[in-house]
Amino acid sequence: MAYPGYGAPPHGGTPGADPLYGYFSAVAGQDGQISADELQRCLTQSGLSGSYQPFSLETCRLMISMLDRDMSCTMGFSEFKDLWQALNGWKNVFVSFDRDRSGTVEGHEMHQAITSMGYNLSPQAMNCMLKRYSINGRIAFDDFVSCCVRLRALTDQFRRRDTAQTGNASFKYDDFIQVTMSL
Repeated sequence: MAYPGYGAPPHGGTPGADPLYGYFSAVAGQDGQISADELQRCLTQSGLSGSYQPFSLETCRLMISMLDRDMSCTMGFSEFKDLWQALNGWKNVFVSFDRDRSGTVEGHEMHQAITSMGYNLSPQAMNCMLKRYSINGRIAFDDFVSCCVRLRALTDQFRRRDTAQTGNASFKYDDFIQVTMSL
């Protein structure tokens, strides 16, 4: 259920029968898991980033932490399929708001992109995001994905604690530190 300020709920389901497994298995170890550097290689080899710069190692770490259900700091194939779906969604949003085809989005395009994904953020929150992710007022694809990963993961954590769905949650200090430092 979506409610003001939270964004749309994560998309369920998985992609069809799996050509993705080839990308995944090419870098996964014997344990069937991939680390951040293996994820980076996998995404680069897959061409998902298209003509944009390959994903940074830090962005790959964030991607794993967003979906790391077993807290292993690695990603299994099921988590990888979920990530692939999210990445394709974010790429489609990015491309649709990169109207001048510069490979970056400007602040107002970023605001429109975030809003199109169902988030209702204050101007102050948007300004914080722009300060963190933009260089000279422009946000590259890797930084856009990094922002989307953090926004989704923090929203998911907030939703778990906002049991009354009022837009308010209570965090103990240690819990807050764990949530924010894990991203």
